[in-house]
Amino acid sequence: MSKQRDARQVKKALAVKLFYQGYGYEAIIAILDVSMGSVANWKQAYEAQGLSGFQPRHQGRQGALSPADRAAVIEWLQQKPIWTLGELESHLASDYDVVYESKQSYYTLFQDAGLSWKKTSKVNPKADEAAVAAKKPEIESVLVRYRDEIEQGHLRVLFIDECHLQGGDIEGYVWGRRGERVDVPVVNERDHQTYYGALDLLSKRLLLAAHPTGNTTCTIAYLKFLQQQFADQRLLVLWDGASYHRSKELQAFLAEVNQGKSEAQWRIHCIRFAPNDPRQNPIEDVWLQGKTWLRSLAGLKPCFTALKALFEQFFRLDIFDFPKMHQYGQFS
Repeated sequence: MSKQRDARQVKKALAVKLFYQGYGYEAIIAILDVSMGSVANWKQAYEAQGLSGFQPRHQGRQGALSPADRAAVIEWLQQKPIWTLGELESHLASDYDVVYESKQSYYTLFQDAGLSWKKTSKVNPKADEAAVAAKKPEIESVLVRYRDEIEQGHLRVLFIDECHLQGGDIEGYVWGRRGERVDVPVVNERDHQTYYGALDLLSKRLLLAAHPTGNTTCTIAYLKFLQQQFADQRLLVLWDGASYHRSKELQAFLAEVNQGKSEAQWRIHCIRFAPNDPRQNPIEDVWLQGKTWLRSLAGLKPCFTALKALFEQFFRLDIFDFPKMHQYGQFS
């Protein structure tokens, strides 16, 4: 399917994809908020016609809004202060049978309604550039020291971080009224999920695990999970200086795991990045990719259960090989 697919086609494709990945009808209905009959029909259409089965069955799709329809859409956009591109795409496709080839056509509608493009993310603390500059060669030196063991599979290097997913994350960028601050409404603050992730330096894959929150107990549980995944390998962990990465309980766990071994033979060796600069950790870019992908699906208006399922799905099969993965050296 092309990148110009509308929200309805995306929903059909996702439903069928989830079915073939082992999700039952009830799970798909809950995730995408569709009927069982729709899922069955989309599955049959795909089996009979492939991707073309997701195309609209009617004739004569109009290519643009009439002046009256355009005025109605602008009035509709003025009914609330915050919109996503997906919402407008879905509205035009569903109510007017219009799908523009160029995103600029949608942007023009937003602008004519008095809306401008705004970022809703928070500002990160200011980093200590000197500390960051000093930390990079330190990490490079450790990796060079263990290069043979890394490339022979005896030592697994993992970039670890936690990600906190919230319902409002699907609206990281929105169209809002000019001159007004953008505040994303949170209907239920309990709609959040903490994920622990480990980005593997060699395989470029992410090992994801959901936990109730980010704390010492969950961190130790995740490290034990990683030990199970790499039972015959030592782990070199690169992560930030979160309090639960430095807690007495965690240090006691590491002391027990590494008891009686020299530093070169530690089962789990943890190195902290310089404080307040997430740019040092490539997994931050992976979290961003996942949330950016979710925002592209905003037109589907998924419930939070669906949002979690889609977020987890994004990481299952992808390999994350981008320049920042090699900032501490080339390994193969």
